[in-house]
Amino acid sequence: MSKVINLKRGLNIRLKGDAEKIFGASIQADSVALKPTDFPGLMPKILVNAGQEVKAGEPLFFDKYNPEILFTAPVSGEVLAINRGERRKVLEVVIKADGKNDCVEFAKTDPKNLSREEIKEKLKISGLWPFLKQRPYGTVAKHESTPLHIFISGFDSAPLAPDYEFILKGQASTFQTGINALAKLTDGKVHVGIRPEQSNGFFSGIKNIEITQFDGPHPAGNVGIQIHHVSPINKGDIIWTISPQEIIYIGRLFETGKIDFTKTIVLVGSEVKSPKYLKVIHGTNLSGILRNATKQEGKERFISGNVLTGTQIETDGFLGFYDQQVTVIPEGDYYEFLGWAMPRLNKFSISHSYFSWLNPKKVYKADSNLNGEERAYVMTGQYEKVLPMDILPVFLMKAIIADDIDKMEQLGIYEVIEEDLALCEYVCTSKTEVQRILRDGITLMIKELGN
Repeated sequence: MSKVINLKRGLNIRLKGDAEKIFGASIQADSVALKPTDFPGLMPKILVNAGQEVKAGEPLFFDKYNPEILFTAPVSGEVLAINRGERRKVLEVVIKADGKNDCVEFAKTDPKNLSREEIKEKLKISGLWPFLKQRPYGTVAKHESTPLHIFISGFDSAPLAPDYEFILKGQASTFQTGINALAKLTDGKVHVGIRPEQSNGFFSGIKNIEITQFDGPHPAGNVGIQIHHVSPINKGDIIWTISPQEIIYIGRLFETGKIDFTKTIVLVGSEVKSPKYLKVIHGTNLSGILRNATKQEGKERFISGNVLTGTQIETDGFLGFYDQQVTVIPEGDYYEFLGWAMPRLNKFSISHSYFSWLNPKKVYKADSNLNGEERAYVMTGQYEKVLPMDILPVFLMKAIIADDIDKMEQLGIYEVIEEDLALCEYVCTSKTEVQRILRDGITLMIKELGN
């Protein structure tokens, strides 16, 4: 019987617009994009030119500092554009899909019959390696390293997140093939975190994994929280993480010898007419999905990802590399009479200032309004209430702001990335950009000490 870990600290944010467990009509992607900005610390070297024809699985760019790590095309078609920003920074490599899905052929093999190095090589040349992220720092895993363990979160506890049990249904064989490949990459275990109610679900029939149950509010579904309670990261330790759908990609590669970047996402949020699950191509252009899908009662904010950690996009933007959902909420570009002093019945709050604590199961229509401006950074004890980790987040933030590397190490920077402290930012009275500060600290650590 698997171990059960009960987490008391955290916060469930109940929002309107959860998806029904039904699939919407498939929408053919007219274009897809890979965005180097989705990979912290990446220095891309472009391998293609605008107007060039590419096949699915053909390299588009690689990392200057890790040239063996290739980033490949999700579909076949024509390279439509290489969009750049300030200082010619590469923002997107856009491909116009031709609908043929011509694919680079890779050998069909059983990972059980391959060595560790052969599996690594196949993942690198196919472009699947970037789905493996390493802790500390949350960057693309180093191919020359061997992780202590590999961790997978079998559920997502973020607001309006997808249900992996529903998404993975009927794909157990392919998932098992992916797990068999991952098991060869570590001398330790492949850990999977699940909810107690999933004990007899999809993951119960999977072999070569170690299951741990996590009971509690968000961020219980964050893989970083699960690592902290099962195998805390010490200086020098390396742990790899990957999401369940990305394991399906790996399984398909070994079973068919081809790249298939089809994935399931959820379109959710209070401004969506009919929230639902959708099958899409990785990195798809979202204009076809968002067109006529929202209520359009006013200004809307479109987010690739969830409301805590996602990235704001335009209606013709592209799905983020690691994102499993698209969220649409009202834009909060307004001011309120009397501000925080205004009595409210329909707003969520973690304090007793409003009345949401009287009805804990109520769902809310939240917008992007900060309800105030950035203020002096003060000690409130709020962060600790929503972070189920044995670290001191406020002191860690102050160490980062002071560029004190020794203190950052002592206070647990090896254990966290942005998603783990997203709730701290949400509840912060000072409106401090906790996630940005944390990434700045991680960037400094990599610069000074290496990745």
